[in-house]
Formats: sequence, structure tokens, C-alpha cells
Amino acid sequence: MKHSGSCLCGEVTFEIEGEFENFYLCHCKRCRKDTGSAHAANLFSSTAKLKWLSGKEKAKTFNFRLEGHIKSFCTNCGSALPNIQMDGKLLVVPAGSIDSDININPQGHIYYKSKANWDAELEKVPKFEELPNG
Repeated sequence: MKHSGSCLCGEVTFEIEGEFENFYLCHCKRCRKDTGSAHAANLFSSTAKLKWLSGKEKAKTFNFRLEGHIKSFCTNCGSALPNIQMDGKLLVVPAGSIDSDININPQGHIYYKSKANWDAELEKVPKFEELPNG
């Protein structure tokens, strides 16, 4: 299986060859901070290979206090990008950075006890096709 991906500005492009073993939505405070959202959505693989197609020099990796909370991003637009963790044993890919279809659904919410207080019953919030008027 091959997946293509990119950042928002398109300066960084990549390809992933292989399968994702896990897909989790993480609600920890650090993931909420670095995504600006209710949770991070990350794909994990111990066997897939990451190949940078363009802009590798624009990809920067941040390791929060060297504690293992690692985020890679485009230095031009700030979009989340894949990174390799655990001494090269684990590929972590932000699901939103993938441009092709993904053949795995989220398998669970992790660190759910840390979820934001406003992250409840979101399926009941009105849905709009575009930005609503007013």
C-alpha cells in the first residue's frame, strides 16, 4: 500500500509505503495544544517506510522537553508532518497530512480522561456545508 501526503502549502511532499497498524485519536493536553483541536489523529506503523519527495529541509521536528511528545511540521506553513520515533522503530503520521484514502479507521480515543471540557456530544452540534451566515 502506498500513501501520498503533503503540508498545507505544498512545499513538503512525501510518500509512505506499507500498512498502518494503529490509528488513535489522542486527547492528551500536549496533543490538544500542538493541534489546536480536541485531539490529534495519528497513524502508527512499525513497518511502513517514509520517503520525502520534496521539501525535506523544511520539515522540522520538535521533541517537547525530550519527554517523547514529538511533532514534526513544515517550517513554512506549520502543518503537521510524519516523524520517526522510538529509535527508528515507529513511524507516526498525522492522518490529516495524508492526501490519499486511508484504509484504516480510528481504533480508539486515548488519554480520554484528559479531553477538553467542551469535547462532548459533538455529533449533536449542527453541521454546515460551508461557513454559516451570521
